[in-house]
Amino acid sequence: MMRSLHRWLQPAAWAFLGAISALRAADWPTYRGDYARSGVSTQSLAAPPVVAWTWRSTHPPQPAWQGEAKWDGWNKVFDMKPRQAFDRAFHVVVAGQRAFFGSSADDQVRCLDTRSGAVRWTFFTEGPVRLAPTVHADRLYFGSDDGCVYCLEAESGRQVWKTRATPGDRRIPGNGRLISAWPVRTSVVVQDGKVYATAGMFPAEGVHLIALDARTGAEVWRQVQNDLPAQGYLLASRSRLYVPAGRNNPTGKRVRVVEGAGGTYALLTDDLLVFGPGKTGQLGAVEDGKSDQLATFQGNHMIVTGDRSYLHSDTEISALDRGRYLQLARDRKSLSARQTALAKKAKALAAMAFVAESERDDLKLQLAEVGQRLDETTRAMDQCLLWKVPSTWPHGVILAGDTLVLGGSGEVAGLPAASGKVAWKLPVPGIAYGLAAADDAVFVSTDQGAILCLRAPSGTPTPILNPSQP
Repeated sequence: MMRSLHRWLQPAAWAFLGAISALRAADWPTYRGDYARSGVSTQSLAAPPVVAWTWRSTHPPQPAWQGEAKWDGWNKVFDMKPRQAFDRAFHVVVAGQRAFFGSSADDQVRCLDTRSGAVRWTFFTEGPVRLAPTVHADRLYFGSDDGCVYCLEAESGRQVWKTRATPGDRRIPGNGRLISAWPVRTSVVVQDGKVYATAGMFPAEGVHLIALDARTGAEVWRQVQNDLPAQGYLLASRSRLYVPAGRNNPTGKRVRVVEGAGGTYALLTDDLLVFGPGKTGQLGAVEDGKSDQLATFQGNHMIVTGDRSYLHSDTEISALDRGRYLQLARDRKSLSARQTALAKKAKALAAMAFVAESERDDLKLQLAEVGQRLDETTRAMDQCLLWKVPSTWPHGVILAGDTLVLGGSGEVAGLPAASGKVAWKLPVPGIAYGLAAADDAVFVSTDQGAILCLRAPSGTPTPILNPSQP
């Protein structure tokens, strides 16, 4: 599914067959709102928002990977994009009037009141918590670099259970800290009474995929991989669990590996997987059950609705007629395969001494017809563009109701999805990597350790809260 997910290896993604349905809710109970990582919410702001409150961490996030290599000399690719960007901000999940997030700076998970920004409770682990937790049935589930998976009461923060993801507890230096040799560097998925997670970065040491009983934390099954790592956010469809680096079913049998541009960003929509952004900011799209790409897009992120796709890049955001574009992409793929087959046949005929001239002429005619249809299909795909506007907010995007919310450096912006025209902009401290929409608000997380709540104006002041101010 995804190749080169990590800058130090070139794995694909794993997927596991099983009855795992995508999570949908009015809240924002997991990263990007659901297990498809769609970034889409029914929540919308009644008016251009103001900053209702800001919470600031004493220490900014401490990413596991500081950035991409400057260049790839072998492939002659320069100014490469970072592909390990999952922990550059404290990504927020929301249930009711509670917002939860983990910290890579001080090893805590916190719960904030969404109306005031006040800290309701905190919980310490023995290592950085790099990925957003998941809320399920009034419980909070997450993993840590200490190698454990945790379950807490969402209301109080009381520990319900803690399970070490691997049999051993060996510690190694990591990012200036002592962490488990098998840190939990993926998110968790909670479905059908089970908690799915992975632990381990180094295939030679074993990468453990585990299923735990959601109620007790007891191990249900375990699969150890020795050729693929795992880091980033898990995705789940109705039938598969996708892990950033390979493909297996819940009994441990690998289904397939799908190659691609790479990156830790991915989303699922119907039977289509989109992933990237690759070395140069390119998204790949693969249909379920297939290993080769259906289409590629220049961009960092994508938002998909029933009839539209919004493509988000470093310099612009655009809207496509999704259904027509994908059908044309399928047609173009089929025509390209036909053209390749005809070209091979023409090359073989050219090497033969005795071939009827009429046969060669017929083959040339077929090649010309296919080439013409390819050109027509490509032009039709270009016409699927509904609108395109410049963007200076390349770091994040979600769809909140009918508004696209974009994160940039020192600023967030709101654009009506119908037109793409800028409706509002607000300054933020740092780079806005994290966006969430719930409880009639948008929550912004930045690389400086700030979390902002944006709401419709109410005339109230905008307090700034520190961890020492409960």
